[in-house]
Amino acid sequence: MDVALERFVVPGEPRPFSDQTLVDVRAGRAAVVGDERGVAVVRDGELELVVGQEARGRGLGTALVEQVLGTGGGAAPLVTPAPRLAWAHGDHPAARALAARFGWTPVRTLLQLRAPIPSVAPDPAVPAGYSLAAFRAGDHGDESDWLGLNAAAFAHHPEQGRMTLDDLRAREADDWFSGDDLLLLRDEAGVLAGSCWLKVEDGIGEFYAVAVRPDLQGRRLGGVLMRAGTARLVGRGLSAAALYVEGDNEPALALYRRSGFEQHAIDVQYAAP
Repeated sequence: MDVALERFVVPGEPRPFSDQTLVDVRAGRAAVVGDERGVAVVRDGELELVVGQEARGRGLGTALVEQVLGTGGGAAPLVTPAPRLAWAHGDHPAARALAARFGWTPVRTLLQLRAPIPSVAPDPAVPAGYSLAAFRAGDHGDESDWLGLNAAAFAHHPEQGRMTLDDLRAREADDWFSGDDLLLLRDEAGVLAGSCWLKVEDGIGEFYAVAVRPDLQGRRLGGVLMRAGTARLVGRGLSAAALYVEGDNEPALALYRRSGFEQHAIDVQYAAP
């Protein structure tokens, strides 16, 4: 299907597809159905769907889900096995109604938090023995170190912890990527201790991924990385800082609230009966 998914991105509305979904669509690892009115994407057992503003309220969302699942008209599912999970980015009432129609129930929440960007850059207060440096795109050492840290820090995260070298390099090729916005915190032995990855796009500075090595968690390095990331965002004309966090991750929520973040939006994952 040659419909550009980016056409469904509407300012002020939640983005309808995750970055990983866009990477997988470009790489041919996702099944896509629809047209310029609405699109459904299935990847890795998950469904994401969007209906354009001008086509809403006409049953197109229901028709797309039926096409994906192979229900309603006796057609085969878009992929086999059919997806068992679906994301509703923004928790829109129409998405809740669509999920209820098919008997899908909420099983996970992902919160988007936002905070104002200070006028003065904070001091990261890097502890003695540690150092901060920018990520070197295309450098095998930095890439390997970061992937190892990411896999360890997000071992229980269903998406982030599975990022591959191809996934990382696909993001390095995106227009928004800058190695200067991926900060690496190393210990005195030069081993990667943590990282803060920023995504600056559409006037928002997103804390894309903040990771601390598991054996160093609880030592306030997360705060160091948050302050370092915030310092990178100061003076760039951005309207806010943003980040995503699991709704049940209380330690992370506590850290982010201490950093001035408040809830802005919510994504809900639904599971099939």
